[in-house]
Amino acid sequence: MAYQNLISEIKENILYVTINRERALNALNKETLAELADVIAYAGKTEEVRGVILTGAGEKAFVAGADIKEFSDYSGKQGEDLAKLGHDQVFNAIENSPKPFIAAINGFALGGGLELAMACHMRIASDHAKLGLPEVTLGLIPGYGGTQRLTQLVGKGKAIEMITTANMITASVAEKIGLVNYVVPQPDLISKAEEILNAIKQRAPLAVSAAIKAVVSAVNNNNGYATEIEEFGKCFETADFKEGVTAFVEKRKANFSGK
Repeated sequence: MAYQNLISEIKENILYVTINRERALNALNKETLAELADVIAYAGKTEEVRGVILTGAGEKAFVAGADIKEFSDYSGKQGEDLAKLGHDQVFNAIENSPKPFIAAINGFALGGGLELAMACHMRIASDHAKLGLPEVTLGLIPGYGGTQRLTQLVGKGKAIEMITTANMITASVAEKIGLVNYVVPQPDLISKAEEILNAIKQRAPLAVSAAIKAVVSAVNNNNGYATEIEEFGKCFETADFKEGVTAFVEKRKANFSGK
């Protein structure tokens, strides 16, 4: 897949996506968001892809925010449309993807960058990373799901504090409050993400997708219990369920086909 602002490649069933605007601190402009929308859709429908690692080019920034110049003169209606398009095509699309997304936060994750990381199913940060939502310093609020996902991850009080003060936090604080899963030295960032996805790759693909759907339902007020029951039932109809049970009885490693 050839993009102007992204580098993407598949290795051993993992899709590596790097936002490649290092000089602009990997800021999200319209073209980058459009390319992200394309690669997210590709990951979801491509059987070869079992998981995605999303990161930024260089060691300074994951994504340092949105490209402010693009919307500096927007009207209220244009602002709403901008947020809705981003929600539908990128941020919600990541969260609702059947494939696990891991954000490898290699530096600053600010504004839309932190929102992008929070849309992923898991987050790993390098030990020098800093995270924050500075939108109120521009007279705005987070518009790509930040108010909702931060609250889900860290609780109402901490979310309001972070958003209204606009203060950045360190990676270690982010781990302490549950905003990131792990903090690792910069050289170990991608390998830690690979370690997690390599474990997931050993599991039944349809069951992994079903689990993601059920968990996302729980946090988005979509009757998570009903979703869990429905997805649990569907698993019984898969070849992977039969293979998993047979392998358990035969005391061998399961060979899942994703069917």
